[in-house]
Amino acid sequence: MPSLNRSIIENFVIKLKSLDWFIITLIALISIISLVVLSSLDTGDKNLVEKHFLRIIFSFLVFLIVASVNIKTWYKFSYFFYAVVILLLILVDFYGLVGKGAKRWLDIGIFNLQPSELMKIAVIMALARYYQYIKTDEIDKIRNLVIPISLIIMPFVLVIKQPDLGTALFILLVAISILWLTGLNLKIFTFGTLSLLILAPLSISFLKPYQKQRILTFLNPENDPTGAGYHVIQSKIAIGSGGFFGKGYMEGSQSNLSFLPEPHTDFIFTAFAEQFGFFGSIILLILFLLLIYRIDIISKLSRSTFGRLLCFGVSFNFFVYIAINIGMVTGLLPVVGVPIPIMSYGGTAMLTSMIALGLVTSAKIHKDQNIY
Repeated sequence: MPSLNRSIIENFVIKLKSLDWFIITLIALISIISLVVLSSLDTGDKNLVEKHFLRIIFSFLVFLIVASVNIKTWYKFSYFFYAVVILLLILVDFYGLVGKGAKRWLDIGIFNLQPSELMKIAVIMALARYYQYIKTDEIDKIRNLVIPISLIIMPFVLVIKQPDLGTALFILLVAISILWLTGLNLKIFTFGTLSLLILAPLSISFLKPYQKQRILTFLNPENDPTGAGYHVIQSKIAIGSGGFFGKGYMEGSQSNLSFLPEPHTDFIFTAFAEQFGFFGSIILLILFLLLIYRIDIISKLSRSTFGRLLCFGVSFNFFVYIAINIGMVTGLLPVVGVPIPIMSYGGTAMLTSMIALGLVTSAKIHKDQNIY
């Protein structure tokens, strides 16, 4: 019995050592920053910080579980996970909760689940599995493009119906990046890009009125300063007023006096920049860049195509998340409702980020694992 206990303890220690502690440290630092910012906001919800802390703990436990599972198992269940999320997207169409004019959430009791967030990971896993055994010289063949295009189009259409144009385009962009990494011919990408540019004017006619307004607001936010342009204008004022070192903790006037909408979710970076300034913002961006860089390193260490594509997809996912969110709050991109990973208050977004990082850690732990 003592030898059995010793064996269990040794295996547990080995598992702990094999975790990527650099990623865990970055998760902890970004989470602490998030909690600090949320504690400085007067949103009317006294339990906001407590709820976010519990979500971080729960999501981190999920991260540990996902990381401990062999990468070969995630390879086998990739299509199943994709199919489950597709089913959830279909259920949203029938039983989804309506909020702000969109039907995007399912009530699962603990919190409201947004399946479109999970699809950002599911489509990466499905494409990575598909290209595991496709030879480089056969990638451009039509018969080998039908399945990946179908894997991309299905969630894109379902998310567009909600309607959630921002998330749909996000899924499309991340999926296309994986196709690019597999070595798809440049001519195919050129043809696809030209086709999208030609269809762009036609697609505008299918947009909802508020989506058209967002585009017009992006082009000229000052045209409607008290209406559609209000978010962007107040966000830029808050960031600019922070200066180099910021106004200080809990001294953000734009966020605490309710001038800045959604300071705890989509505009949490703005609330942070107002309080901690340009210097604090650079430190935060460095943490995110280190996280992306670490994921890229793990991608190169993996022996399997599945592991490499999976890690690259997660890395690009985080990069696009951060780039779009910061571009949105600074007025460089239209407001599309994209949260910033780990920082923004939200159950599904936090869970998705931790699952993604858990998959990357699994790829690192089992980097020498062959997938058959």
